[in-house]
Amino acid sequence: MVTKIQKWGNSLAVRIPKSFAHEMRLKDHSSIEMVMKEETLIITPYDEKERSLEMLLSQVTEDNLHHAWETGEPQGDELL
Repeated sequence: MVTKIQKWGNSLAVRIPKSFAHEMRLKDHSSIEMVMKEETLIITPYDEKERSLEMLLSQVTEDNLHHAWETGEPQGDELL
């Protein structure tokens, strides 16, 4: 299927045809995940229930852990 990209505010949007949405079990306000792979946009349904804090923390490694940094003394409302 060929379709057109349309401007939506400062972004671009594409409409998902009803038949595709039905097959993917998408409905209004469904969450999706978008990934770029080899200059191709891949859209998949995203089940927010699939992620837990434990699952997310299990993915933290020495290689992707950032270090803490000093931002200076508290200022303004931070003093309260």
